[in-house]
Amino acid sequence: MIATARKMNTSGLNQGTSGNLSQRVEDGFLVTPTGMDYDSMVPEDIVLMRFDGGHEGRRKPSSEWRFHWDILAARPEVGAVLHAHSMFCTTLACLHRGIPSFHYMVAAAGGVDIRCAPYATFGTEELSRHAVTALEGRKACLLANHGMLALGRDLAGAFKLAVEVETLAAMYWRALQVGEPVILDSTEMAVVLEKFKTYGQQPEPKG
Repeated sequence: MIATARKMNTSGLNQGTSGNLSQRVEDGFLVTPTGMDYDSMVPEDIVLMRFDGGHEGRRKPSSEWRFHWDILAARPEVGAVLHAHSMFCTTLACLHRGIPSFHYMVAAAGGVDIRCAPYATFGTEELSRHAVTALEGRKACLLANHGMLALGRDLAGAFKLAVEVETLAAMYWRALQVGEPVILDSTEMAVVLEKFKTYGQQPEPKG
């Protein structure tokens, strides 16, 4: 988790102490502490939160622990959640614009678009509800006037998707400087989503 958090900053995906990570464990999840510099973080600083309401650790959990909790509780297939204030995703989020199907790789986030959740104060249950709704049928979303969320089976998957979504946001922003991008229709995106089911390296058949 610490290595991934540091990579968020060195890659430019995040800045300073903003952003946070969680990883599912038995009966709960590990989450980064609030307001700590990632370079000074050690394993003892990571907070264990249990789904029964308890938590353990010498630090306070991330101020955004609520949406980590609710997303992991609602999505059993998700093993990790990444939140960042990445530059281009946040720029679009401040315009309350999601990312439409201007490029087929939008399908990497699980659907025909990447939604922008309505604004709510950081760390609140209201923001968490908005995030869970925006993520229905998706693996990533933007948070209005705030940042982005990316989900994965593990931290590596969440980080990879976050980089992809930030890249798409940068492309979309640049295209908007020239004109209104051409949007791929729902029929084409349905074809792309089907192809994505077998995209990439597949396990070798047994026997």
